[in-house]
Amino acid sequence: MRKFINYLKECYVELTKKVAWPTWSKLQSSALLVIVATIILSIALFIIDFTFEHLMTAIYTL
Repeated sequence: MRKFINYLKECYVELTKKVAWPTWSKLQSSALLVIVATIILSIALFIIDFTFEHLMTAIYTL
């Protein structure tokens, strides 16, 4: 049990003293970048899926 308590204390010290937390504006810009990248990837995958669906439909109806 003592090892676990020491582990929790060390985690607390690590998170409060050693971690460099991003600023609010940097966090917002990073979140915006992730959202934009996700939307672009979703659109690209939709186009690929749509194309292959119609291609396979055309091939199977021959």
